[in-house]
Amino acid sequence: MKKVLAIVAIAAFAACNNGANEAPAVDSVKYKDSVAKAEAAKAAATVDTAKKALDTAKAALDTAKKAIEKK
Repeated sequence: MKKVLAIVAIAAFAACNNGANEAPAVDSVKYKDSVAKAEAAKAAATVDTAKKALDTAKAALDTAKKAIEKK
């Protein structure tokens, strides 16, 4: 039994020793393209908060105007 455990231990050590964690090579062109696409998407998704605030103010004014007209 001890011999079997010794063989298993040696096999496990050899298997772990050969399993190096190497980072995969990054394709720099592909990386730059993906960064450019992300930046473009971010720029397109930017919301104009001043316009949104103005629209909200107009909606509030319309609501107030309607409330006054009902009275």
